[in-house]
Amino acid sequence: MSDPVHLRDWRPDSWQTRPAAQQPVYLDSAALARVLEQLRQLPPLVSSYEIECLKAQLAEAALGQRFLLQGGDCSETFADCQSSIIAAKLKILLQMSLVLAYETRRRIIRVGRFAGQYAKPRSTEVETRNGLTLPAYRGDLVNRPEFSPEQRQPDPELLLRGYERAALTLNFIRALIDGGFADLHHPENWTLSFACARSVAEAYQQRVTAVQEAVSFLETLTGGTIPQLQRVDFFTSHEALHLLYEQALTRQVPRRTGWYNLGTHFPWIGNRTRQIEGAHVEYCRGIRNPVAVKIGPPISPEELLALCERLDPEREPGRLTLITRFGADAVTRYLPSLVEALQRQPRRVLWVCDPMHGNTETTPAGFKTRRFDRILLELERTCEILHEAGLPLAGVHFELSGEDVTECVGGACGLTEDDLARAYRSPVDPRLNYEQSLEMALHLARLLRARSVTRVSLAGSTAPERSPTVASAPSPTP
Repeated sequence: MSDPVHLRDWRPDSWQTRPAAQQPVYLDSAALARVLEQLRQLPPLVSSYEIECLKAQLAEAALGQRFLLQGGDCSETFADCQSSIIAAKLKILLQMSLVLAYETRRRIIRVGRFAGQYAKPRSTEVETRNGLTLPAYRGDLVNRPEFSPEQRQPDPELLLRGYERAALTLNFIRALIDGGFADLHHPENWTLSFACARSVAEAYQQRVTAVQEAVSFLETLTGGTIPQLQRVDFFTSHEALHLLYEQALTRQVPRRTGWYNLGTHFPWIGNRTRQIEGAHVEYCRGIRNPVAVKIGPPISPEELLALCERLDPEREPGRLTLITRFGADAVTRYLPSLVEALQRQPRRVLWVCDPMHGNTETTPAGFKTRRFDRILLELERTCEILHEAGLPLAGVHFELSGEDVTECVGGACGLTEDDLARAYRSPVDPRLNYEQSLEMALHLARLLRARSVTRVSLAGSTAPERSPTVASAPSPTP
């Protein structure tokens, strides 16, 4: 089977003929070449089988049959490659997925922003302090946060360190899941030690109890343990920002056509690098992975249609996800016309909401933060716009932590701007903490349940269905 016509001029390095934004400049080209050659020889981090499995599940999410929960750190650090921190992120995503599955009766696709989210785009190329100007910190994959000429110089060796940390993270997550960590018989394994507001804790525990009773009932009927309840699929994602790194992990595999990025299951293009003729779109159009694009202002319907045609000309189910990130105020101005434009085509995409990035602000004390109520408001408005168009909200994309950080204000925990200094640990953007994440999942579950389920046809037309009746048992495989 040969490559599709539109990919016959594509190679993993064809992006190098296009304008490439947000790329570091390495002074030692020979050292960079040596590191990239080592990366090309190292084993892949994920398999093409896993990638195709995710794509099939995303195709179901576009029809409203599944729901994508994507979350994790804004920017991973090498120092946080620790078992307790990794397990905490896994726990909060499992807790959130249980809440969403129970309330919506949809199977949940769990995708972590981890095992590779080590590079970050920046608004400026340089940073100046006390008259000294140095390269901006671009994440641990590129340089170091310490403000000195030596630490801010892009270092090729960090690409290897990033690969190693990603491999260690993936290995630990797979060992936990294969060892029964995600077993629905024991959701108490997912409990984190931080105290929650009473309303959040009680609401979550009610759902845990209901799920445990449902599992016991189902296994009484079947006369044995249900294997599907003992483990879950878990996928990884990161922004495909550092293109030399992504290229080094792009491979062909036996018995499959085309090229796969085997450094992650689900790469995405950021809002800053989604230029139609740019290097990032050129790279992502050729890989067989499902890909996502962050969509924020400014963007026109014509731009969006051109972007979709470039990245998904064959209109393959599960191939393309659009992650909207407009902000609570701008979403009502931009999103309706974009949705309307795509509905005129027989194209099926996943509409996913990132309510974090468009709601970032800086306090008078200099802390970047996000307000819980603004995050929730963008979710509500996005869901309503899609609902009015007869489309499902197919997923959410959160920056969150399983730790008791104080980076976003609001929520039942009552964090204020005065609390930010207590445990602000993010090197780049603010994250929801454990309690805020769980509370957000409870709000999101009610929001989704309040709206009717939508059936999306292959031709792009939609037909609303009645909301499902609340059942006494959750889906057996949430």
